[in-house]
Amino acid sequence: MSSTEIEPTKADTVSEEPDAAPDTEAAAKPAAAAANTRTVTVRLPAFSRAGKLAVRGAVVLVLAASIAAGVFLFQRNEHHKNLLAAHAEARAAACAYAPVLVDYDAKKLDEYFAAVLAGATGDWREQFDATSKDLREVLVQGEVVAKASDVQCAIRTADENSAEAIVVIGQTITSLGTQGKPAPGQLSMVMRLERSGDRWLVNQLNSPMAQLPRS
Repeated sequence: MSSTEIEPTKADTVSEEPDAAPDTEAAAKPAAAAANTRTVTVRLPAFSRAGKLAVRGAVVLVLAASIAAGVFLFQRNEHHKNLLAAHAEARAAACAYAPVLVDYDAKKLDEYFAAVLAGATGDWREQFDATSKDLREVLVQGEVVAKASDVQCAIRTADENSAEAIVVIGQTITSLGTQGKPAPGQLSMVMRLERSGDRWLVNQLNSPMAQLPRS
């Protein structure tokens, strides 16, 4: 008995390659993007007339406070500048007046007295003027000549119209009492100054004249 071989037909041929899976990831991306894209509508609350006025009032208050703060800072800065200027002016006046006090010549006392009184006021002016006659006699009899040297000044306290200065000044005196030889010394004094117009004048002073040598 002969065997019969059966050839497979095209219909019977089975493909071993699996069918391509659908691209579900690519399809899901547009859907996800669409899901994530939303339109958000923000509705602002409507202000009544009273609410608008309240908001405007708050803005005005903030602006007013800001302006007031600016004015205050400006005024404080100006006060600080004026105080610094007063310190400098009072110190300069004290440093300039001290040599006037301790630099004199018995032969030129009129000029000396005029210069001292020109920078004086108040109690100090009255005190110096009252003792000038006695002082003149002492200086003339002793043939005193005094010269000022280095001056050191500092302001202890001050405001815009008054100040207290400490002054240390060197002085060399030649007189009959020193046998015609220069005698170096140093004077310390405290000056009270006050503003008079654009000048600073001395109204109180611990007078250095008491330290003059006797003839």
